[in-house]
Amino acid sequence: MEIRKPNDSEYKKILSLTPRALLDGTLGEAKLSDEKVKQLIEPLLQKGSCYLIATEGDHLMGWILIGARQDPLTEKIYGLIYELFVLEEFRGKGIARKLIETGIEHLKHDGYSEIRLSVYAGNQAIKLYEKLGFKNRTITMSMNI
Repeated sequence: MEIRKPNDSEYKKILSLTPRALLDGTLGEAKLSDEKVKQLIEPLLQKGSCYLIATEGDHLMGWILIGARQDPLTEKIYGLIYELFVLEEFRGKGIARKLIETGIEHLKHDGYSEIRLSVYAGNQAIKLYEKLGFKNRTITMSMNI
């Protein structure tokens, strides 16, 4: 397995798969169009965020999108994992863990002392994040009315 930045055709494939990734990651809540995905992702990339992909041969197995964000209350800048996705046929092989570890190394190398991510309650990835040392920092609560 190789983890690296994507080329143009791999980037286009990621964008085409991102609506499915977001649907899975939000447990079916986020049903976004290709155009909406582009509107969300392109500004992140323009501000220095980047994808890292896991591949084997010509097969894209998954990706992580990492970058930075500023806390609106403290103004502290921290590393952020925006997105993590492993295609279904490649799950259970440690790819997500390797992508996160590589993403953390990139963010650490860029000088960030803290890394955050958001995850939907009930998402199975929470177990992996906890094993890697992530802890609850804030909890967003909602109520249907």
